[in-house]
Parts: sequence; structure tokens; C-alpha cells
Amino acid sequence: MRFIYAGLGLFCVALAVIGIVLPLLPTVPFLLLAAFFFANSSERLHNWIVDHNIFGPMILDWRDRGAIRSGAKKAATVSIASVFGLSLMLGVPSHILGIQTVVLSAVLLFIWTRPSG
Repeated sequence: MRFIYAGLGLFCVALAVIGIVLPLLPTVPFLLLAAFFFANSSERLHNWIVDHNIFGPMILDWRDRGAIRSGAKKAATVSIASVFGLSLMLGVPSHILGIQTVVLSAVLLFIWTRPSG
């Protein structure tokens, strides 16, 4: 089971790294998942991700205070607005836009009600 968790953790790190470059793919949720998987598979990998210069502070902010850094909040807001704007430009049916409005609004509400790191 440890190998599966380690593999899932590495997969999540890969998705997080892609999310740094791709604005529509979130980074922090994948890092949190990776930290969880590493904590259950390998102390060495868990220490690596928590001590990482870029990834570590985001994970520690969430773990210690449930906080999301203001830069990450702004980036998430821009990404969400971009997705919705793209849907409008592509002429997505109104029932889909309604679903997107509800879901994306809930996500933004969650993000912006968390403390800032």
C-alpha cells in the first residue's frame, strides 16, 4: 500500500507542477494531496515536500491555520473568471452556465473565506 500512496503522491506533485504553468489547473489542492499520500507512505518524501522552498509554505499554511495565501487566492480568482469567460465566449448552453455559476461561486466563497497565509 505504501508504494501506491507514494505513486499517487508523485502523480499529485506532477499535476501541481503542471498547474503552476497552466492557469486552469489548481496547484495547492494537488500539493495537499501529495503531502497526505507522502505522510502515509514515506517520511523522506513527506519531509521533502514540507521542507520544499516553493511547495512547503503553502502546505504548512493550510495544515497549521487552514490558510490560503492572498496571491493564491488572486490566482484562483483569475483562473475561475477565465474559465467562466471562456465558457461565455464559446456559447456554452445556459443550463451549463448556471451550473458553472453555482459551483464556481461556491469555490470562490470557500477560497476567500479562508484566512490569508
